[in-house]
Amino acid sequence: MSAVLPPATGKGPRPKAPQASPAAANAAAASFAALTARLDYLEPADIEQVRQAYRFADEAHLGQMRASGEPYITHPIAVAAQCAEWKLDAQALMAALLHDAIEDCGVTKPQLIERFGAPVAELVDGLTKLDKLQFNTREEGQAESFRKMLLAMARDVRVILVKLADRSHNMRTLDDVPRAKWSRISRETLDIYAPIAHRLGLNATYRELQELAFRHLCPWRHGVLEKAVSRARSRRRDLIQKVQREVEQAFEAAGMQVRIAGREKTLFSIYKKMDEKHLSFAQVTDIYGFRLIVPGVIDCYTALGILHQMYKPVPGRFKDHIAIPKVNGYQSLHTTLVGPSGVNVEFQMRTEAMHVVAESGVAAHWLYKADDAGGDTAERLGTKWLQSLLDIQHETRDAAEFWDHVKIDLFPDAVYVFTPKSQIMAMPRGATVVDFAYAIHSNIGDRTVAAKINGEQVPLRTELKNGDVVEVVTADFSTPNPAWLGFVRTGRARSKIRHHLKSLEQGQAQELGEKLLAQALRAEGIEQLPGDEPAAQPLWDKLLRFTGSRSRPELLVDLGLGKRIAGIVAKRLVHLLAEQGARPDALLLTRERFTAHETVSQGGVVLDGSENASVQFATCCRPVPGDPIVGYLGRGEGLVVHAEDCQVARRLQHKDAERFIKVEWADEPVRPFEARVLVTVANGKGVLARVASALASVEADITHVEMDDERTQDATDLRVLVAVRDRQHLDAVLRTLKRTPSVMRAQRLRAGRSGD
Repeated sequence: MSAVLPPATGKGPRPKAPQASPAAANAAAASFAALTARLDYLEPADIEQVRQAYRFADEAHLGQMRASGEPYITHPIAVAAQCAEWKLDAQALMAALLHDAIEDCGVTKPQLIERFGAPVAELVDGLTKLDKLQFNTREEGQAESFRKMLLAMARDVRVILVKLADRSHNMRTLDDVPRAKWSRISRETLDIYAPIAHRLGLNATYRELQELAFRHLCPWRHGVLEKAVSRARSRRRDLIQKVQREVEQAFEAAGMQVRIAGREKTLFSIYKKMDEKHLSFAQVTDIYGFRLIVPGVIDCYTALGILHQMYKPVPGRFKDHIAIPKVNGYQSLHTTLVGPSGVNVEFQMRTEAMHVVAESGVAAHWLYKADDAGGDTAERLGTKWLQSLLDIQHETRDAAEFWDHVKIDLFPDAVYVFTPKSQIMAMPRGATVVDFAYAIHSNIGDRTVAAKINGEQVPLRTELKNGDVVEVVTADFSTPNPAWLGFVRTGRARSKIRHHLKSLEQGQAQELGEKLLAQALRAEGIEQLPGDEPAAQPLWDKLLRFTGSRSRPELLVDLGLGKRIAGIVAKRLVHLLAEQGARPDALLLTRERFTAHETVSQGGVVLDGSENASVQFATCCRPVPGDPIVGYLGRGEGLVVHAEDCQVARRLQHKDAERFIKVEWADEPVRPFEARVLVTVANGKGVLARVASALASVEADITHVEMDDERTQDATDLRVLVAVRDRQHLDAVLRTLKRTPSVMRAQRLRAGRSGD
C-alpha cells in the first residue's frame, strides 16, 4: 500500500515494499481496506457512507486502468487517503472517491444528488473539468475549468483540498504517464496548484508539488542537485549533529521543554535561489536548519533568546511571523545564526498549533481543533482571499480575464503596511497606493485622488514598502482612472477598475443605441420609442425574443456598439406596433424621406466631442468640425466618424452601406480635434522652434511630431498632429505656417489623398 499512498512530505514517494505479486498488490490497493485504517476519527455511520461511495465509484470505474496498469479505483482511494490525513469530513472523502465519476464514467450530477445528497454532488461537480463543452482554444477551455473550480472553492474550500490531493497523487505517479506530457502537467502544477497550496497555507503539499514538478520538468538539473545535496549532507552530518546536541543541552539547562527536528531545504527552493541570485551550489549556505516546537507563544521568544546567547545572529535575517502572520496564516519566528565552522544555520520556533497550521493551512480547520485556535483562525487561513475570488467573479465574466486576475494574487511574497489607525494589512510585493485603497473598500478605491505615506504626499503609483503608514485621500466626484490599470498589482483592484470602465462604456453605448433606434423609428414614421412603462413591456418582450437580447438595456448597448443594425430592429418594432393598431405618421414619413437626401434630419446623431467610448473619430482622415462627415456603425466598436470624402469610408460604404448613419456636428463643440499637417521646411538651425512658435501664435497645440531623417538634404518633411477647434481654425493654422520663414509648403494630410 505504501507505494500507492505515500505521505505528503515533499521528499517523493516511499520505496516500494515487497509484495507477493503485482495482482495481489493491485487487489489490496483497490480494496476499501486500504482506506479503513485512516478513518478512525469518523463516526461509524460516516464510515458506512464513505464505504457506499467507494462501492459506487468501484462499480463506475470497473474495467478502467491507470497508465501504470493498476485498477483505476486505486487513484480515488489514494486521493481519499490524503484527505483522511487532513481529517476532512465524510462528505469530502465521498467527493474524493467520486471525483472522476462525472468526468470519466458518464454519471450525472442528479444521480449523485439522489444517491449521496446535494453537498457531495456539488463538491464533485466543482472538481469536474468542462471537457464536454466546445472551446475555441485549449487555453480558453483550461481557463473556464479553473474559473469553475476556483469559484466552487470560494464557496466550499473542500473542493480545492480534494483537488490538491488529486494533483499530488497524479504527480507522484507521473513516471507512468508518457514523457511527452510531463512538461505540460509539471508546468501547470508549478504555475497554478503549488501557488494555490501556498496561498492556503498547505506547506507540506506546496513543497511536495514543487519538488515533483521540478523533478519531471528538469530531470537532469534535479539529479545533479540531488547528488550535490547528498554529498553535502554526508560532509556536514557531524556539524549538524553537534549543533543539535548543543541546542538540546542548552534547553535542558534552561529547564524548557522543546521538540527539535532537522529541516532541509527542498531541491526546488535551492535551485530557485541559485537561479534568482546567480549563486553556485557552494554559495547557498542555509540548506540545513532546525525547527523547535515549544509549548506556548512566550516560549518561542524565550527560545530565541537562548539561541542568540549560544550563537551570533546574522544581521537582517530575523523575522517575526508570530506578531505579523503571513497572508496564508503561517506563524513562526525565524532567525539565522552563525554556527560552528562559520556555517549559517536557520532556526524556526513555533508552537504545536502553529506547526499544524504551517504544514496544513486551511486543512488545519479540520485537522486541529484545539480550544486556543482563536476566533480569527478562519480569516487568517486565507478565507479573505477565497471571498475576494467571488468579488472578482462578480465584475469579470470572461474566464481568461478572471484567471489573469487570480494569477496576480497567487504570488506569495507580501509586504506589511499600516492604516493611519495602526491596523496591519498584507499586500503583494509591488502593490501600490491604489491597490491599498481597493483592499480597504472598493468605494475608497473608486474615489481615491491622493495619498500620503508616512505623512508625505506621494504619487498614486508609489509602491508600498514594509512598515509604511498609508493614508488615502478621497473625493466624492472622483472616478477610477484607466491609467491605473498600468500599475495596479492586485486582481481585486484591476477587476474593480475594469468593471467601472466597462459600466461607463456600456452607459454611453446604451445612450447612443437609444438615439439610433429612435432615429431609425422616425425614418419609419413613428414619432418616438415606446417607453419602459408596464403597458409597453409585452411589446419589448416580443422585440427581445426577436433579437435574442436578455433585456432592453442590453439591446440598446448592442445597437450602440454596432452589434445590431438599428434599421432592422426598427422595422420589426414597427411591425409589432402595427399588430397593436399603431400606424406610421404619413407627414413624418414624408419629411424624413425627403430630408434624408437633402440635409441631416432631426433624428441624426449630434457630435460635440464629449462622447467617449461609444464614438470614435477615425484616425485615417481625422475629421474636424466643419468637415462633412458620415458615421459608420462598426461591429462591436461603436460609432466611427469619418470625413465624407475619406477613401476608407468610401470603400466601407461600397461593401457595408446599411451600417452608415447620419451624423452632424454640434454648433459649439466642447473640445479641440486633432488634424494631421505636413510641413516641408528648409534645413537649418532653429527651424523646428519657428514652426512651433507659429503654431503657438494661432493657439494650436502640437500633440505629436514626426520628422524625416534627411539632414543631408536641403528640405525635411515634418508630420505634425495639431489640436484645432474647427475647419476655420485649421485654415488659419495652414495660412500662418505658409507665411513662416523656412517653411516651403504646408498642407493637411488625409488618407488616400495628397492633401488639401
